[in-house]
Amino acid sequence: MIYLILSIVSSTVIFIVFKLYDRFKINTFQAIVVNYFIACLCGVLAYDAPIHPAEIAAKEWFVFTVALGLLFITIFNLMAITTQRSGLAVVSVATKMSLAIPIVFGLLYYRESLGILKFLGILLALVAVYLSSIKKKSGLKIERRNLIFPLLVFLGSGIIDTSIKFLEDSYVAADEVPIFSSAIFFSAAVAGILLMIFKGFKGKIKLEFKNFLGGIALGIPNYFSIYFLVQALRSDILESSGIFTVNNVAIVMLSTIVGILLFKETLLRKNWLGILFAIISIFLVAVNS
Repeated sequence: MIYLILSIVSSTVIFIVFKLYDRFKINTFQAIVVNYFIACLCGVLAYDAPIHPAEIAAKEWFVFTVALGLLFITIFNLMAITTQRSGLAVVSVATKMSLAIPIVFGLLYYRESLGILKFLGILLALVAVYLSSIKKKSGLKIERRNLIFPLLVFLGSGIIDTSIKFLEDSYVAADEVPIFSSAIFFSAAVAGILLMIFKGFKGKIKLEFKNFLGGIALGIPNYFSIYFLVQALRSDILESSGIFTVNNVAIVMLSTIVGILLFKETLLRKNWLGILFAIISIFLVAVNS
């Protein structure tokens, strides 16, 4: 249970860091790239065996980490496009609702249990995510021509979580979790650097030291959010469908509470209802997984 709690806390810290980016005018893309390098370094430092690049590249899971790293940076850019065209709330909903994909995967591939109460808990979790993420009374507004972008964010985010579960279960040894996580972040960092160089040739890059600091602040909790999630998935406290449900819904709930306490955010009635549903869903899923 401690790993699941730490994963939730780490992801909530990520939310706080992103909120501070707005306050200190941090360039999000530059900070994201630095964040991947810092997260990679955390994994290298946590790995208690000698690191031989050739041996790591020969691991069965290595090619998948390269693909995941590319997917990380792709999803980030899709999130940026979605935010520009449809707003931050749409990105938030698309990202968090993607928990449905690893849940369905766990139920079908691993044949995890699905009783009536657990099914109700999962449905309430999805409703809770939606209600907690909407910050305007008018709800979500997406033009038909822009619908493809949140759909891709939804699919990509879900594929990332599902792939991490599958790889840690099928290919990654217990002592390889730090270097496995590090390899994913390294691939994302390299892809980010190449994209930054491309933008630099087009004259769109202005490097600032504060963006580097922002990347450090994000990279540490980002690494641990993945590390602790993998460790939680390896534990036997809940099935993977339960882990993903509780993890994502608890992050939404805790982030909402932090937003109230630290950033003086005002919640709508639907947001409070979302928090209530989140609490109920966590209880239903945790007890019946």
